[in-house]
Amino acid sequence: MDRVRELASKKAAVIFTKSSCCMCYSIKTLFYELGASPAIHELDQDPYGRDMERALRALGCDPSVPAVLVEGRHIASRGWIAETNAQGCKGHLRTLWIQTFNMDKVMRLASEKDVVVFSKSSCCLCYAITILFQELGVTSTVHEIDQDPEGREIEKTLVRLGCNAPVPAIFVGGRLVGSTNEVMSLHLSGGLIPMLKPYQTWY
Repeated sequence: MDRVRELASKKAAVIFTKSSCCMCYSIKTLFYELGASPAIHELDQDPYGRDMERALRALGCDPSVPAVLVEGRHIASRGWIAETNAQGCKGHLRTLWIQTFNMDKVMRLASEKDVVVFSKSSCCLCYAITILFQELGVTSTVHEIDQDPEGREIEKTLVRLGCNAPVPAIFVGGRLVGSTNEVMSLHLSGGLIPMLKPYQTWY
């Protein structure tokens, strides 16, 4: 089970398959048609393959392959594919892949710099947060999502991550702090400056 979880956590989309399985080939082809590049693990070519099959069955995959995991969550297996018509299957996977792609994008942007703010150019609270950081000696990287063609999907992703309001969404050291309420609560309680101290250019 630990090996399955470890492999499933290394990439947004993971497919456990067997090289001789025609249904596995079909599900891989569906992902490729969507422009996705999932991690593929052929259980019949892995020395721990049988143990991993048992672990996949314990997760609800019956039979064990193909097993599709997105964000570490089991979302499709042979039974589901057989019960779903081809277009419905593709539509469902497309939706999941868009969500996963945007989650990857948000987390990549959030971790590229020390302090990151997802903002909208018309949002006064977003502006206030960036000014606060400047006054505390921190240079924040601002991503204006209303100027990003994938902005609406990014908004949905930020909400999925736990932001009460999608903007401003503040990440420090790659970790989500929250929106305006969380940042101001931290500041008033004296917790914000110690959090920002490693990233201050002066104070």
